[in-house]
Amino acid sequence: MSMKEDYEMKDEYDFSKGVGGRFYKPHKKSIIIRLDDDIILFFKKKASEERIGYQTLLNSALREYIKNHAVNE
Repeated sequence: MSMKEDYEMKDEYDFSKGVGGRFYKPHKKSIIIRLDDDIILFFKKKASEERIGYQTLLNSALREYIKNHAVNE
């Protein structure tokens, strides 16, 4: 096998056993945001029930909102 053959792309690759998102780490940014008490209490209670962080739950809710309201350009 020549060196050139070592670096040529195959026509097809099998990623069926691949793990998605293994090397993806979203960048987090610290901000100050003011939320009403009832909103904070709701997300903290829900997060406790689901055993996840309330900020993670807030992120998920905001992503869902964006997904449902994004305007295609």
